[in-house]
Amino acid sequence: MHGVIGETRARLVRTGRSGRYLLGTLMTAAVTLVAAPLLCIPSLATPWAERHRRRAGALLGRPVEPRPRALRRDLAWLATQVATGLPAGALVLLCLGNLLLTLVVTVGWWAFPASDPPRLLLLDVRIDGWAPALTINLAQFLLLAALATVALPPLARLHARCCLAVLAPSPAEQLAARVTELTRTRADVLQAHGAELRRIERDLHDGTQARLVALAIRLAVAGESLPRDPDTAAVLVRQAKAETEEAMTELRSVIRTIYPPVLADQGLAGALGTLATRAGVPTRLDIGELGEVPAAVGAVAYFAVTEALANIARHSRATRAAVRVTRNGAMLSAEITDDGTGGADASRGSGLDGIRRRAAALDGTMKISSPPGGPTDITVELPCV
Repeated sequence: MHGVIGETRARLVRTGRSGRYLLGTLMTAAVTLVAAPLLCIPSLATPWAERHRRRAGALLGRPVEPRPRALRRDLAWLATQVATGLPAGALVLLCLGNLLLTLVVTVGWWAFPASDPPRLLLLDVRIDGWAPALTINLAQFLLLAALATVALPPLARLHARCCLAVLAPSPAEQLAARVTELTRTRADVLQAHGAELRRIERDLHDGTQARLVALAIRLAVAGESLPRDPDTAAVLVRQAKAETEEAMTELRSVIRTIYPPVLADQGLAGALGTLATRAGVPTRLDIGELGEVPAAVGAVAYFAVTEALANIARHSRATRAAVRVTRNGAMLSAEITDDGTGGADASRGSGLDGIRRRAAALDGTMKISSPPGGPTDITVELPCV
């Protein structure tokens, strides 16, 4: 019984949603017809078409990705919207209007003149008493409701699919957009690579190289002092040993920023486990079955989680965070969430932009949801190919 009620409720919800969509389509198709000369202007045609793409995608439950501007396709959609939206919307208006009229006639048939009693438009039956009002009207109402339930959802989906098909970019446009995206990501990768090389050179020059120069000087002085002052030479050798250890520590630190040894030693799951235990806020870690992850993908995922947790500790005022890493086929997904104050924005040139550029270098993506007041959700998706 509960299953039947639930299915009936879901069907009614779908019918109502489809009816609203088609009525909205009727209104926008009428606007398109009346304002066609104005909507042929590129600056108006594209936003108008994009609004309906998002509307159609929402009805079908499909994400609508940005597309390259194509005026010819937008103009073709204007004609399609008028040709399909007007009849589809008129049909749902006729159906819902008759449903409303049936309810009015069922209750108020007696208010009509006796010489001109109301008629049911669908069945063409005169209503002049309570018996036909409660029986024939009910039959028409149920027939119209069944027709709406059966016809409106597929009609709305058909119109939405038609809208998306007309406005979908052609293979040539998709290729052009893909080439543009690859050109942009290649420039980002080259820029990031150059910045990384400069950072490594600076770290080696200012840190490790300076210590090695000091070490060489101490050893040279110790060598000259050894014949005449062995005690001083011994002190210099001990200092040189300390300098060597510090240089090795700095060198390991530089190497760790290039490719963390913990990834090679423990794999991505182990490295993230170590990272979570050292995070600045309590962090829950959930790692699915990852399989074999390419080294480059593992490094980007590790750095993304590292940067995100560092930002959480420094800026978010969060009391807890969570890291979830899963793999679906060839796609690795890392999701980092926190209960902080929100407002994270990769466009401000922060470390989040570095995550985006690292992901884009592997043809991956980064998505951020961080409304003011929180929570913040960062999702990085990387292809394991």
